[in-house]
Formats: sequence, structure tokens, C-alpha cells
Amino acid sequence: MKKKVTLYTDGACSGNPGRGGWGAVLLYRDHRLELSGGEAETTNNRMELLAVISGLEHLKYACEVDIYSDSAYVVRAFEEGWVADWERSGWKKADKKAVLNDDLWKRLLALTRKHDIVFHKVKGHADDELNNLCDKLARAAIKSASDL
Repeated sequence: MKKKVTLYTDGACSGNPGRGGWGAVLLYRDHRLELSGGEAETTNNRMELLAVISGLEHLKYACEVDIYSDSAYVVRAFEEGWVADWERSGWKKADKKAVLNDDLWKRLLALTRKHDIVFHKVKGHADDELNNLCDKLARAAIKSASDL
């Protein structure tokens, strides 16, 4: 039986592109792990993706994972089948242009095949305590990214 884990994520950017940060909170039973990181030159979408990837990469075993994100970009890509379509088309969009951030989408797609994942869209900057914590972690990581 797989462990049931909850992952909250958020990404942020100061300028787009600009300095960016991501935050993630992994929950398992009464354990909580806060993660964050940043880059000196990136985009908000890359930070949203890295938050999810980084959280999933911390899992040592295949798990059932509920992912909570305020990123429509990430959640809709899976819920509406965009990622599967992009993979089938050789990482091209319907307009035949290359998919942006395909390096990260490929990493995330591989992780979704390892774990049983359900994505949940949450409202950003609202009353969700853990989403707000992820936002705080991401914004703190932006400040750290200025040192990179």
C-alpha cells in the first residue's frame, strides 16, 4: 500500500523574467517538510513547475500524492491533457511552436508516472494557510536568489 502524501506548492518571480523562487510543503501523517529554492534569472511558470518537481523528487518511494497549487498553468496542463498532447506531438503546441519549459515538463511527467497524483487548484493569496506558507517560502527564496 502506497503512503498518502500531501504537497502544497507555489512559485514567484520578481520581474518575469527575473529573480525567482519556489516553495513547497510536504505533509505525511504528523511530519512536515518545508522546501524552497530560487534562481537568479527565471520565470514565474518555471518556478511553479520547480516547486512541484522538487516536492515530488523528495519522495523516496512511489506514493499517492495530492498536489495543491494556485498555478492554473500546472494544474490545467494535467487536468486538460495538455502535457499528454505535447508529448504525443514531440513537445509542440497546437500552433506547432515549441512548448516552453519542456525540460521541466518532461521531468514532471516522469514523476507523475512514478506516483499516483491528483492535482487540486487552490485560490492564491486567499485564506489557505499552507498555500500562503508556500508563497512566503517562494518570496524568501527570491531574496536569496539575488545572491546567486
